[in-house]
Amino acid sequence: MIVAAGMNILWGLNYVAVKIAVDAVAPLTAAFLRQAIVLLVCATSLRIIPGKMRALTALGLLSGGAYYIAINISLAISENVGALAIASQLAVPFSLLLAIMLFGERIHLPRVVGIVLSFCGVLLLVFDPSAAREIPGLMLTALASMIWAICSLIQRSLIGVPVLTIYAWIGFWGSIVLGGLALIFEPVAMRGIGHIPLNAWGAVGFSAIGSTVLGQGAMSWLLQRHPVSTVTPLTLAAPVISVFVAGWYFGTPPTMLMLLGGAIAMAGVAIVTIRTARAGIAP
Repeated sequence: MIVAAGMNILWGLNYVAVKIAVDAVAPLTAAFLRQAIVLLVCATSLRIIPGKMRALTALGLLSGGAYYIAINISLAISENVGALAIASQLAVPFSLLLAIMLFGERIHLPRVVGIVLSFCGVLLLVFDPSAAREIPGLMLTALASMIWAICSLIQRSLIGVPVLTIYAWIGFWGSIVLGGLALIFEPVAMRGIGHIPLNAWGAVGFSAIGSTVLGQGAMSWLLQRHPVSTVTPLTLAAPVISVFVAGWYFGTPPTMLMLLGGAIAMAGVAIVTIRTARAGIAP
């Protein structure tokens, strides 16, 4: 339980850390620095895995590059971080919908209800005045969630590949993609890396090491010792932590309508997550 609690805290605080980083630096530059740190930490695990390089490359380009382009820009243009944290939970129903379309996975009524609740809860945010002005950010977060869902399906083909090797390749391709884009679109920020404030470095470092390496490492450690059906529901606390910590830190406390939408969305995500885990498939 201590490991699960730590994992949820690390993931729950990540949205706050990324928001601090993109405000202090720039979205693409902050994303590049995060992936560069991930690569540095996991560099000794970077190796060729025969038969897996196509999947590792696709995962690296999507998870290390495209995902962070969408999520960092969404945070850079938004103020209500809690609303984005709720919208990010669409990744779970998206991954299930893709599994249905691509692999013919069959689902029953409970997971259908879960998918509907997830989307209804997020759509309810549009009617909240404090979150409605974040529609561009919410749309980018939804896009990032779709990318995450695609990555989760790619990871199905990487069972048996060490976690640090996977993240070494994510860091490698992420650094190349994001570094190149940052040099083109954020040259001033890239030239100013040496003058980044200490708190921004701390936020980037926390995202890279705390959320990615330690958070994912904790998830892998739990999955090696406990059934999927036991572990995956334990991750549901992370977005709740994000909503309340972001509201407190940035002075944007959640409204009653936002809490209602979040509760509906999380209920749907919980149904999908728990039922999928019982079916023996990690969401």
